[in-house]
Amino acid sequence: MVTYAQNELVPSTDISKKFGSFLAKVSNGDVEKIGILKNNKIEAVILPTFIYESLIELIDEKENEQLLKIVENRLKTPKKDYLDGTSVLRELNLSLDD
Repeated sequence: MVTYAQNELVPSTDISKKFGSFLAKVSNGDVEKIGILKNNKIEAVILPTFIYESLIELIDEKENEQLLKIVENRLKTPKKDYLDGTSVLRELNLSLDD
């Protein structure tokens, strides 16, 4: 679980009133992140762009690793276990003619 310092938690009403100053704190590196509170729960987080982009890249890498594992496992499937496309369409009551 992510922990927040007291100066990293801000009520949404304060964010709406002084957004620029909080954005500057994150941009300048004064704080690593700002958790935006609504009804005493963290609803959103303001992050520097480089951290957000790094997180997205990590997520993409993880998804690619998972896809690679799926492909590798499917490549291990013996040809005798392959499904015939026509049979699959028939089971699903589909046709290429539709």
